[in-house]
Amino acid sequence: MPRKSPLVIGHRGAPGYRPEHSRSSYELALAMGVDAVEPDVVATKDGILVIRHENEISGTTDVEDHPEFADRKTTKRIDGQPLTGWFTEDFTWDELATLRVRERLPEVRPSSASFDDAQPVLRLVDLLDLVRAGSSEHGREIGVVLEVKHATYFASMGLDLAPLIARDLRAAGWADGQLPLMIESFESTILAQLREEGIAASYIYLIEATGRPYDQLVAHGRQAATYKATVTPRGLDGLVGRVDGISVNKRMLLARGNTIVEDAHARGLKVFTWTARPENAFLAAEFRGEGGRQAYGDYESEWAVIARSGIDGVFVDHPDLGVAFFRS
Repeated sequence: MPRKSPLVIGHRGAPGYRPEHSRSSYELALAMGVDAVEPDVVATKDGILVIRHENEISGTTDVEDHPEFADRKTTKRIDGQPLTGWFTEDFTWDELATLRVRERLPEVRPSSASFDDAQPVLRLVDLLDLVRAGSSEHGREIGVVLEVKHATYFASMGLDLAPLIARDLRAAGWADGQLPLMIESFESTILAQLREEGIAASYIYLIEATGRPYDQLVAHGRQAATYKATVTPRGLDGLVGRVDGISVNKRMLLARGNTIVEDAHARGLKVFTWTARPENAFLAAEFRGEGGRQAYGDYESEWAVIARSGIDGVFVDHPDLGVAFFRS
């Protein structure tokens, strides 16, 4: 990755201004000066990797407006939780290509929602080509932070994501280390599998503030380590040599007295955090202001706490604000 600190990463592009994971969202993020962008990948039934926040797509596409797909609506258990909607693994890529993307949080981001229904779903290979072209256009090296979603779930239905991801990274010229690539997941199993595939990348373990990783829960039940245990000194010891860093929920860094960054750095691990957003809806309570959920609160004070922790990278929804703040 470019040697700046912290890296400013466009979380799903620039979703503060355009529907997340849309072409215009990524193009805007690149133009606003990010060091990298972060796509989420899920799979179709015919093994095509697409860029969506989740495999359930009713909130991020116009699928509900397509009567030909009405009978695809169903209820599934995703990572142990029941969820009703339309799922990418029940569609071929040709079918998904007929859909158009929508803002996931229209009540918070109505301006972004004004761009609904104008752009198609992207494949992973489309995004990789877009970033490569954007690097040339803007005259700087721009990276990709690829988040793998629900790998254990997809594997349970015969869609192993590691070979699919390796296939697309190799086809697009992103697998051999010549272009800046990070791969991240809440499941360490898929990270190990991609290492075994020979993909040259930095591997980052995503850490939630609560709960357990689903792959470990399936393998070990309630004996699986919690996410919180993973960021203790003993837990971090167990990550050395397996991953290159961690990416933690920002709430963990806002907690008083935490030593996560210090402890990780002492073990040679990078630390990233997600997600820096200015709206009241996403700020810690002490930084919220007037004007309701969509109004900007005192985000600069919250971000200052994050910056002082010494992080190596931060995911942002508003790249212009992120670049201005974390580069100042």
